[in-house]
Amino acid sequence: MMQAAQLSALFDAHGARLVLYARQWLDGSAAQDVVQEVFVRLLIEPAAPANAKAWLFKAVRNEAISQTRSGIRRHRREQACGREEWFDPLPGDLIDADAAREAVQTLPEAQREAIVLRIWGQLTLKEIAAVTGSSISGVFEHYRAGLAALRQRMGVICQSEKQ
Repeated sequence: MMQAAQLSALFDAHGARLVLYARQWLDGSAAQDVVQEVFVRLLIEPAAPANAKAWLFKAVRNEAISQTRSGIRRHRREQACGREEWFDPLPGDLIDADAAREAVQTLPEAQREAIVLRIWGQLTLKEIAAVTGSSISGVFEHYRAGLAALRQRMGVICQSEKQ
């Protein structure tokens, strides 16, 4: 196991160079995080490597590449999730699922959240207020305004509005 003084000397001697090396793959803060992780890993290694400098550069390289790949996979997953359908259209639906999704996505965040929690989450206004940290009357106002905006965007006229 490496002593703290040895680790400190290695960090002083190579830390900046390792961050610079990691920046080939990552931005500044992520590169610094990788270097820190590698030094922590070195600290808990059961035996000090024969060539600590080479070990550090190899470990930083491997971790930086690994994090880059993870970031790419995460980005792809997030993109795929963003394209997921909110609604499963069924034959005989009274509304167009794509149009409804687009209309809901255009709402201000507070209105969209109130509608999604109320309709799809099946929460009460009191429960929504607890989740969002809002007052019940505030949640009701966001819900009411969101429904009105959806009706307008989707061209749906309420029975009470026809009269």
